[in-house]
Amino acid sequence: MTHTSYIELSEKAVQNNIEFIQKMLGDDVTFSSVVKGNAYGHGIHPYCTLAYASGVRHFSVSDANEAYEVLKTLPHQDVTIMIMGMIDTSQLAWAIENGIEFYVFEKDRLQRANEEAQKLKKQAKIHIEIETGMNRTGFEPKELSTVLQYIEKNTSHLKVQGICSHLAGAESISNYKRVTDQQKKFTGVLKKIGNQKPMVTKAHLASSAATIRYPKTRLDLVRIGILQFGFFPTQEILVHYLSKHKLVASPLQRVISWKTQIMDIRTVKAGQFIGYGTSYFTNHVTKIAIIPVGYSSGYNRSLSNRGKVLIRGKRFDVIGTINMNMMAVDVTHAEQVEKGDEVVLIGQQGEQEITVSSFNDAIQIINYELLTKLPENLPRIITK
Repeated sequence: MTHTSYIELSEKAVQNNIEFIQKMLGDDVTFSSVVKGNAYGHGIHPYCTLAYASGVRHFSVSDANEAYEVLKTLPHQDVTIMIMGMIDTSQLAWAIENGIEFYVFEKDRLQRANEEAQKLKKQAKIHIEIETGMNRTGFEPKELSTVLQYIEKNTSHLKVQGICSHLAGAESISNYKRVTDQQKKFTGVLKKIGNQKPMVTKAHLASSAATIRYPKTRLDLVRIGILQFGFFPTQEILVHYLSKHKLVASPLQRVISWKTQIMDIRTVKAGQFIGYGTSYFTNHVTKIAIIPVGYSSGYNRSLSNRGKVLIRGKRFDVIGTINMNMMAVDVTHAEQVEKGDEVVLIGQQGEQEITVSSFNDAIQIINYELLTKLPENLPRIITK
């Protein structure tokens, strides 16, 4: 059975973006592909398959369920999977058994990881998260000595794969002092444990934004999410990069397109309301195309009377209130449209493009939010 809309992922764009990232990082920094939020809405299975084919071997996720999805998708013999957030105590044994790495940021998780590893007669692969100013998760720097002492006593069952922290808003210059203070604090922590560094494989701090704006934060590994999908974290970061490198266009390519088709065409008399309520009134005879996509498909209801779509290479307005499963588009001035015509909700058609940013401008949300709201049940199709 076919779905009413589908997502296309460009293999060429993935290759381009990963090549850009790897070139920027060089050979000494590990690129960890962050695929949380269903790979930012792109789909863990299809995206990780493409990233793996482009040479990526390290993947970061938010929770154990996402780690499980990556593990099912890729050959685990040469892939590293790292959980940055939630892993329940009941899931620790599975993670340890499968060599899944995970953050420890409080003593209970550290102790439970050690206990489960002892039962399995294996090592838990852990990353020590330090709180440097995000005020979310992580050991306070003053706790580190106690943590390291505990690990040293249990090295047969605890293997430190890294030490890390998370920057609080590197995408905005307004956070400059906060971010640089975090950077200094983390550097101080690394110096403090310098004589114990052999037990720590990698230090990591940078996100996509920090990788661009604060290159000194790259350290041994970077956790890059949004860049690999063809988006700079913010317009500010894009301008920063273009100015620094004297470029006029982004070197990244958008991986994702979202498409559907016209399900019906009808003509509405002048003086009528279209769809639910009274949000759109026809001042003249209006030809509308009915599109089988609504807010249950991830097309935000706030785009009512604001959204745009592409049909036959031209841009048309969404009119009336967006319903759960359909919406109307004004095609009165189209030269020719037919039932079954392709409709582009995000992506290119001919010389025109509907960008994710255009959604943001209309309804004031960020790229990350819109992408991750795309339903998991939409088919993801890989294109060349």
